Amino acid sequence: MNKLIITQPDDWHLHIRNGEILKTVLPHTAKRFARAIIMPNLKPPVTTFRQALQYRNEILSVLPSESHFTPLMTLYLTGSTTIQDVKEAAECEHIYAFKLYPAGATTNSDAGVADPKTIYPIFEAMQQFDIPLLIHGEVVDQDCDIFDRERVFIERTLNDITRQFPNLRIVLEHVTTSDAVEFVKSAPNTIAATITPQHLLYNRNAMLVGGIKPHYYCLPILKRERHRQALVAAATSGNPKFFLGTDSAPHLTGSKENACGCAGCFSAHAAIELYAEAFDKVGALEKLEGFASFFGADFYRLPRNTRSVTLIKEPWLVPESYGHGEINITPLKAGEPLAWKLEVEGREY
Repeated sequence: MNKLIITQPDDWHLHIRNGEILKTVLPHTAKRFARAIIMPNLKPPVTTFRQALQYRNEILSVLPSESHFTPLMTLYLTGSTTIQDVKEAAECEHIYAFKLYPAGATTNSDAGVADPKTIYPIFEAMQQFDIPLLIHGEVVDQDCDIFDRERVFIERTLNDITRQFPNLRIVLEHVTTSDAVEFVKSAPNTIAATITPQHLLYNRNAMLVGGIKPHYYCLPILKRERHRQALVAAATSGNPKFFLGTDSAPHLTGSKENACGCAGCFSAHAAIELYAEAFDKVGALEKLEGFASFFGADFYRLPRNTRSVTLIKEPWLVPESYGHGEINITPLKAGEPLAWKLEVEGREY
């Protein structure tokens, strides 16, 4: 297959920052996706619906004039989140979820929640008002091996949340292990998961063999090959509990290439193309449309998109960086070939 036409996809987990970085990265997403769930971990975090609406306006103000892209806003859960915050978010047409970051788990998560049990009343309100909970599913205990943090979070925390709140819709974001795959598969239909392109394409060797490669460093961290294979099997299975969420997370190159580099892979520049490569490698391109375009919209109870995008199997070289002046962002697969190319309304990117 050298040409693939699918319903325009959505990105159900996206970081676009703000300011000049936003202006640099947003056009890449807007070319490929109709909608995206926007992460709220700015500095300061987006914790109220008013802040979310301000952020949404900033996003809309830098979109290309011809763009049809719609940002779907989320709120950051903290120990100070109130039931009134949940009610106001549920009543706001532009707020689609709350995000739970265990404090210290990843970029800009310091304001997160140290013990999720302390906000169980908030989960109860979210269940009542039917607004989804998005979870960065890792423990942050110093005595827990970083490669086990997702599994341990499921065992210690997520199992109890799902038992206590059986009607709360939950997305376990950027799953990285066979443990998470099995948990989601066996859970009720209120539980779903997103999968990133880097976790479908790479195992931890890509980050560690032949020298440390900081642009493959993300959280949750890349895992063993058997876990990557489990993710590919889940993504290509046609199971509607698994859908696309890039977790594209731009950082300035200097913030990645230093003694304490930031976690996050910037993939928005070629997001759907990277997924096509992953699905093509296992002969499952016919499964891409459901994973990328249908299952996430169905879970969020939104209409499926009506526009389409075209992917052409034609190799191209990923640029070494994006941005200009002080904004320099190194993308995933910088300087390497990609097998699939996006065509939008007759224009290739």
